[in-house]
Amino acid sequence: MPSLKETISFTNTERRRFFELIRLFKNARILVIGDFILDQFVWGNVQRISPEAPVPVVNVQRESYLPGGSLNVAHNIRTLGGTVYPSGVVGRDLAGRMLLKAMRREAIDTGGIIYDRLRPTTVKTRVIAHSQQVVRFDRENANEISKEDIQRILKFVKQRIAAVDAVVIEDYGKGVVQPALVKEVIRVAKQHKKPVLVDPKEKHISYYVGVTALTPNRKEACTAFENICQNNHHEPTLEEIGRGLLKKLKSEALLITLGEDGMALFEKNGTLTRIPTAAREVYDVSGAGDTVIAVLSLALAAGAKMREAAILANLAAGVVVAKLGTATVSREELEEAVNKR
Repeated sequence: MPSLKETISFTNTERRRFFELIRLFKNARILVIGDFILDQFVWGNVQRISPEAPVPVVNVQRESYLPGGSLNVAHNIRTLGGTVYPSGVVGRDLAGRMLLKAMRREAIDTGGIIYDRLRPTTVKTRVIAHSQQVVRFDRENANEISKEDIQRILKFVKQRIAAVDAVVIEDYGKGVVQPALVKEVIRVAKQHKKPVLVDPKEKHISYYVGVTALTPNRKEACTAFENICQNNHHEPTLEEIGRGLLKKLKSEALLITLGEDGMALFEKNGTLTRIPTAAREVYDVSGAGDTVIAVLSLALAAGAKMREAAILANLAAGVVVAKLGTATVSREELEEAVNKR
């Protein structure tokens, strides 16, 4: 097993296997449930400090809009060749119309959009100057969505579940992911023998009992462990956190992302696989977790073992963090990442 500081490498047989899995992404159909967000980027440059306060003055050059939140998972699935059916809530407002336009531009299915005139569409605005994020501001209502909205999402899930290969729950903590929703999604998915993968919010960790796999980062995993595992004696090790969460959540796998230290995959059979980082340069980690769960779901849908899926997810994350802004990875970029190992 390689140490965390080593560079992962493949045999020719492994490389051919990964190429075949990536080729099969085009047959994968994924249902994505979670918080819809409009990602706005304001691009510019800084040449002076404001005379009004010690802050930079950004000379705006352009603006761009992308599908964010759970829709960034959907966007990654689409750019990798898969078919995706996302469901979430937007407001009947300008931001909602812009988000719909962004989804259509990226060929993301819009049939699962739930419109709620009482809620604003969540917008994250990032101001970027000279390849650096200067500030981010959010416009949102993070209160729980209504019972009516939950039922409308569940109706969409039940309409699509038989035709998909996997279900992803992307929890940004903006009000969509609630116990009643998660419990029913898990029940329906198990009934149809579909895996359920979750990119979790640590404060909601108790919601996810019974899902197939989770993909928390180190901080989320540590906080989740403190919330649901009794440990009053010492600082837990990563292995204790991973095995403890896996047992409590009754899941098949837990993939903890560790930044520059790569990933750690805990499986129900007791196996722990440490995966070295694939990133060579890190410009922006925005949305990297979305890429991880998108590739994990695609790979599993293509017939990969959990370890194979985790390795591909790690390679994809290494590609996307080298890009600025909420980014995606293409099939060609993922194949190139495999080829370099």
